[in-house]
Amino acid sequence: MKTILSAIALFAAIPVGAAMADSDDCNVSSSNWQSREAVTRMASEKGWTVHELKVDDGCYELEGRDRGGRRIEVAIHPATLQVMDVEYEDDDDRGNARNAAPAGTVAPPKNGLFGNGAPPKVQQN
Repeated sequence: MKTILSAIALFAAIPVGAAMADSDDCNVSSSNWQSREAVTRMASEKGWTVHELKVDDGCYELEGRDRGGRRIEVAIHPATLQVMDVEYEDDDDRGNARNAAPAGTVAPPKNGLFGNGAPPKVQQN
């Protein structure tokens, strides 16, 4: 009976430990944090536009837009400014598909429907 209770207690404690380890990713003393200006400068170097910068779970969390204009949410380590996670806000709307080229940057296909600025030709059979 003692063995069964010990096994149950051990298995019950494992998920708690795993959850605690997850939240410790950015567990850094505030004296070791880099400034908000440093985070903003790093984001600017990556071509990101910052709309909001806050602290969440001990990490910097940046909300803004990437170089292509997509909405992003980025978790950043406060001491190293290492990017921990990037989420594209529109991924849920499109099944995690990535926009390979922003609109207007790719020439239309050479299939006879699109010409020299004229409206598409429609054929009926």
